[in-house]
Amino acid sequence: MPLVPVLPARDVVIFPGVIAPLFVGRPRSLKSIEEASLSDKNLLIVAQRDNSAEDPAPSELYNVGTLCQVIQMVRIPDGSTKVLIEGTSRAIVQSYYPAGEYLSAEIIQVDYDGELSSGAEPLRRVVLEQFERYVNLHPKLPIEIAFSLASVEDCFLFADIVASHIQVKISEKQELLELLNPEDRLDRLLRLLLRETELLEMEHTIHDKVRKEIERNNKEYYLKEQLKAIQDELGQPEGISEYEELLQRIKRAKMPKEVAKKATSELDRLSKMPQMSAEATVSRTYIEWLADLPWKKKTSDSIDINLAKQVLDEDHYGLDEVKERILEFLAVEHLRGKGAGKGQVLCFVGPPGVGKTSLGKSIARALNRKFVNFSLGGVRDEAEIRGHRRTYIGALPGRIIQKIKQVGVMNPVMLMDEIDKVGTDFRGDPSSALLEALDPEQNKGFTDHFLEVPFDLSRVMFITTANVTHSIPRPLLDRMELISIPGYVVEEKLNIASRHLWPKVLKDNGLDGYNVKISDKIMNKIITEYTREAGVRGLDRQLSKIARKVAAKIVRETGEGHKAPKSTSLSMATLKQFLGAPKLHETRLPQKDSIGAALGLAWTETGGDVLVIETVAMKGSGKVIFTGNLGDIMQESAQAALGYLRYRASRYSLGAVEWDKIDIHVHVPEGAIPKDGPSAGVTLALSMLSALTERPINSGIAMTGEITLRGTVLPIGGVREKALAAKRNGISTVIFPKDNDVDVDELAEWARHGMTFRYVSNVSEVFNMALLEKKGN
Repeated sequence: MPLVPVLPARDVVIFPGVIAPLFVGRPRSLKSIEEASLSDKNLLIVAQRDNSAEDPAPSELYNVGTLCQVIQMVRIPDGSTKVLIEGTSRAIVQSYYPAGEYLSAEIIQVDYDGELSSGAEPLRRVVLEQFERYVNLHPKLPIEIAFSLASVEDCFLFADIVASHIQVKISEKQELLELLNPEDRLDRLLRLLLRETELLEMEHTIHDKVRKEIERNNKEYYLKEQLKAIQDELGQPEGISEYEELLQRIKRAKMPKEVAKKATSELDRLSKMPQMSAEATVSRTYIEWLADLPWKKKTSDSIDINLAKQVLDEDHYGLDEVKERILEFLAVEHLRGKGAGKGQVLCFVGPPGVGKTSLGKSIARALNRKFVNFSLGGVRDEAEIRGHRRTYIGALPGRIIQKIKQVGVMNPVMLMDEIDKVGTDFRGDPSSALLEALDPEQNKGFTDHFLEVPFDLSRVMFITTANVTHSIPRPLLDRMELISIPGYVVEEKLNIASRHLWPKVLKDNGLDGYNVKISDKIMNKIITEYTREAGVRGLDRQLSKIARKVAAKIVRETGEGHKAPKSTSLSMATLKQFLGAPKLHETRLPQKDSIGAALGLAWTETGGDVLVIETVAMKGSGKVIFTGNLGDIMQESAQAALGYLRYRASRYSLGAVEWDKIDIHVHVPEGAIPKDGPSAGVTLALSMLSALTERPINSGIAMTGEITLRGTVLPIGGVREKALAAKRNGISTVIFPKDNDVDVDELAEWARHGMTFRYVSNVSEVFNMALLEKKGN
């Protein structure tokens, strides 16, 4: 048989005996139609397996199609062509020939030449009856189709017409086309019609149900509007729908029995109040707060120590002792059981920027709990914690209850920042209100002044943060487990910046798609010469400044037509251009051995620091002058040091000194910063002795220790912070009191690495270690 042109069809299967319109727009398909019209050939219409294929390959077409005659062809203004075709017979494709301007195929025309059984006619009638039901239920098929089919007695034609009108998948229609025996087609059609009819009946049932629901709602709305109008005429308040809504919310909240009774009683009072009254507003707000609190809702804890360790290591570099203490705390919580309901409150104490708040977030993530935090800094009103009584205008619950409502569960991790900054005044003492909230023995029935009913806080994991502990009231401090978080040294900051800060800064500034590199050498320079802090907050600001400069440079170059670089490395010159000259200089500390200039170690709220204590002796009248904003205790330490030197004058070659004819001036630079405490006693004594004997002091040694009038060196606090301050400033030799050797032993290995610690019990040992021989001797 000669080749015939092929028209691939999407979403349609043409059956013999059926006249159907087609819209054709593909160039090769139009060529096939033109070839069939001009050559007076039949056109083979074959369904596509994949409707998305624009120019289908032979493998994407079915092998059975329908030979059709082109009855009419009309061009449409949008460029496509409308074709009216009539199916004549089935055909099996032997092979496709895709070459040329149109697709053609070699086919075999097939017809069923067998005899129909006696059951064909009854089967045709059953299919007709079922098809009529199908048409009646289908919204898009006109009933006239069923009427016209009643007069078709030919089973061949009848089966093909029904198959062309039934709305099923293309693959199922193709299956009908490939069935040659009309009885098989009728049997398959009956099964499909039964299935589709059942689905349509279900759809109609659903539609009827929805329609009735809508009608009922409209009726209710209409009646409620009428009732509202009647109530307005009678002067009665409209509160029925609001009453029902609040009642449902109270039931859904699953409140304790006593609380539900209180809420229901308040709701009954509300229903009898005028809606626009101020009292009704207060009552409504109160009920909504009770209904919105998570009385029973909570998250499931996941206390997995290994997961917690992984989370802490991912989020924070270093802090090994702190992490170990947190893991111990979580292990105890796990062994006590999830339902224990009470436990110790953690308090992270450390300088700003060391990661106290982020540690709280990591704990929440490790426990699979929600996290919420708020700051206590500057809070002076007890009502901020316990809430205001409802008698006040604009009354609200305290911050704890507000945060519980915000987070939506009764067992979050709640972090209270800056607990050491809580103040007191005539409005009450917030720290006293915190006693109940943070006490595991009492917080199961925490009563907020606004709620006036107990709320269970025992499942909340409270974490607090502070910079210092001396300003926290002792009863409050006694309820918390203190975990000290020290400052970082340069090596730690370098790792933190590379692993955490710099990737975060790049992302925050839209540079995560650019490979902006900072070498360790440049990063070390930023840390040491542009920041000096215990934490990394200032370092984060400097890195953000660099990122903003890089972003501006990229946008500028892109705007000028240059291609944005995919990789950028920061150089020393670029660093100075971005950040300016170094803000901190090593010349702040003595760079060579000097007379009268000794290095002391101090503890501050931001971590440890190195102090330069300078002393000069000059002609005068026996006065001792203190400058540099020294506190009373530090001045007393200086007087004690001078008293010891005068007492032991002969031992230290001071016998010839005429004390009433000289003035001694002690100065500590950075006078704008207050300085106080007794731990600078040995440093003051060394500085004075150096000035009086003109012997230089070793500039590579720093020291700390309290001195008595007999020269005994007493232990001090803040050993860790002071040791880290020395290490941070490049001082490798540190003198500590003898009794502080146990504190030094507790330092981490990295903190002791490269450091030499010397221990003294008398100030004379300090003089022997730090004083050098007089120049020229």
